[in-house]
Formats: sequence, structure tokens, C-alpha cells
Amino acid sequence: MQKKVKVKPNSKQQKIAEQPDGSLTVYLKSPPVNGKANEELIQLLAEKFDVSKSCIRIKSGLFSRQKLIEIDTNA
Repeated sequence: MQKKVKVKPNSKQQKIAEQPDGSLTVYLKSPPVNGKANEELIQLLAEKFDVSKSCIRIKSGLFSRQKLIEIDTNA
């Protein structure tokens, strides 16, 4: 499964908001420094979709706020 994700780092609280088009807006506490925001994003998505962190991969947008995430739900 693939999801478009818009990331908002340095937020006051962690949350995931699902948009009407099926994409996600993810609010992260971590700053976008040294991959900390990406690590927090993978952790949050793993909890939401009830999969291990290794089943989630950032396909594109590693250094961008707009990301394409691939989630392996078969594992």
C-alpha cells in the first residue's frame, strides 16, 4: 500500500490526520535534523497501521515535507 504523506515537523503534539483524498498529514514533535523527523514518522505510521517499523519505507521525499510512503501490510 502506498500513501502520500505531508509532514509538519516541530509541532506541539504528535498526531495523524487523514485527508478526504486519502493522504495523511502527520504532525511530528521532532525537528527535521539528522533524520529525526523521518524516524518519528516511521514509528507513528507503524503504530497506526499495526506493522513493524521495517515494513515502512520512504519511497520518495526523504528530505521533503511531501513524502510517498510504502507500507508492507503482508508481513
